[in-house]
Amino acid sequence: MSILKTLKLTSAQPARTSNDPVERARNKVIAALAEQKAMAEAKIAGQHYAPTHLVWRKNEAGKRVQVETPKRLRAGWFTDASGQTFFALRYAAKPIEFAKDKNAIAVGELSALPAIIDTLTEAVRAGELDEQLAKAAAERGQILRKAS
Repeated sequence: MSILKTLKLTSAQPARTSNDPVERARNKVIAALAEQKAMAEAKIAGQHYAPTHLVWRKNEAGKRVQVETPKRLRAGWFTDASGQTFFALRYAAKPIEFAKDKNAIAVGELSALPAIIDTLTEAVRAGELDEQLAKAAAERGQILRKAS
């Protein structure tokens, strides 16, 4: 009896990532919002949030190895002089305008921030910020083309 006949054979294709730039932008923003939410929840709980990621570095022998390093994150929220907390969403190094000349969301207390981030995530999934994300990505592309 053949060994291959003992296995369950099928034809399958791996899942492909989308080539749609709008979908890619949405996914990046959703991932960034998830990190912001985790960072805010840790801050509320009085803990330190330190995610890590894998990078390639050369070791003492000069060989390339993969090492885990802390990820650099910037909090998306800030407090003004009166003590009120605001949340600003950034994409392609630009703050996103939610409406004309409105680039932040008034949060009030920091404890309300995770719920606001959840609402913002749903808005991104629904495509409500597609126009702003496309504009920010196009501006970022122009800057990168000029630099090279």
